[in-house]
Amino acid sequence: MVNVPRLVIAAPASGSGKTTVATGLMAAFAARGLTVSPHKVGPDYIDPGYHSLATGRPGRNLDAYMCGTDLIAPLFAHGSAGCDLAVVEGVMGLYDGASGQGELASTAQVAKLLRAPVVLVVDASSQSRSVAALVHGFASWDPEVRIGGVILNKVASDRHEALLRDALDESGLPVLGVLRRAPQVATPSRHLGLVPVAERQGDAVDAVRAMGERVLAGCDLDALMALARSAPALADEAWEPAYAVVERPRPVVAVAGGAAFTFAYAEHAELLTAAGAEVVVFDPLRDEKLPAGTAGLVIGGGFPEMYAPELSANEPLRRAVTELALGGAPVAAECAGLLYLARELDGKPMCGVLDAEARMSERLTLGYRQAVAVSDSPLAVAGTRMRGHEFHRTVLEPGAGTTPAWGMHQPERRVEGYVQRGVHASYLHTHWAATPSVAGRFVEHCRAR
Repeated sequence: MVNVPRLVIAAPASGSGKTTVATGLMAAFAARGLTVSPHKVGPDYIDPGYHSLATGRPGRNLDAYMCGTDLIAPLFAHGSAGCDLAVVEGVMGLYDGASGQGELASTAQVAKLLRAPVVLVVDASSQSRSVAALVHGFASWDPEVRIGGVILNKVASDRHEALLRDALDESGLPVLGVLRRAPQVATPSRHLGLVPVAERQGDAVDAVRAMGERVLAGCDLDALMALARSAPALADEAWEPAYAVVERPRPVVAVAGGAAFTFAYAEHAELLTAAGAEVVVFDPLRDEKLPAGTAGLVIGGGFPEMYAPELSANEPLRRAVTELALGGAPVAAECAGLLYLARELDGKPMCGVLDAEARMSERLTLGYRQAVAVSDSPLAVAGTRMRGHEFHRTVLEPGAGTTPAWGMHQPERRVEGYVQRGVHASYLHTHWAATPSVAGRFVEHCRAR
């Protein structure tokens, strides 16, 4: 049984302030000495970095599209084991999910799967009594979603607060916090959202501290904790990476990290370790060689376009990666990793493993995808079906090799990515917890080296 007190922080729409509130709550409760488990609905890699900074624990994603609904509660139980409180930040508006898929992957669906009370963060600027109608609509839309209270954001004055409270008295939902209109906490963004924590360091620490102080000053933490404790027990068993794969001898799997490669799901490294790999993180911006004994390489997502000159200047590491890949070692590259393996990125030489060139573009490619493996690779047997997510403003030409990685079935039919020797490179971000055989297969190919 899972008895961790828990809250889902949601909003009527993006931009209402749920990231500030969720991260601030994590920091405020952690400052009280509680062990807080941070979670994020959806595929986002960046917010969990701030959550991790606030709590000192890995930020984990709960993605019902990529992992399936059956894994949401087990993954939550795995991440929150031994914690005093779990805070789950929602995605977009409360009822927004995968396009054309009903409630799938929405914050509301995840809240129902976790049987967790929802705190609705409402941007109260430019409204007074209408806030009650807005809250009533969200609270009554789906009777299985339990909205336990409201936090009002961007409140202008004492008079404005009084009007809002009077209106919400009629709704029957308590006001659990009021945040005054104030300059936004410094969390700079770029073309794909917030700047990752790994790139901000001290500034990110200050931003998270400011969020915690703001929430502490404006929210009733005791009432929020009481609401979290009202969540009933879950009967689901915790997900365990060791149960999902078979353990064997331990090859070294090098995993790219550092400021240029910050997009990674915590469960990937856990699954590789459970499959018997020794996972060693390296930084392509600074390390001039791969970890000793590297038998396989994982290069996830991030912002290589922001660091193209530095990545290009590290010629010793580029040569080492090229030699490893051309020698047939298993290499799994997603998005940023795909660009790093290309011949060049925005005119700067990269590893040259793939005969392709990458450049920044004006168009944002964003959304969930349904994919099938086109070719056998160290990750998957041809015909394996997986769900994933694309999130980039770059273009690769050509977009697929003679042996593509994936055939896409949503939103349009196309082939994408590269499979050559032991390399599997693609724009598609995947969550291996949904298909743990991916990690096991990858490590088996590393053992065969």
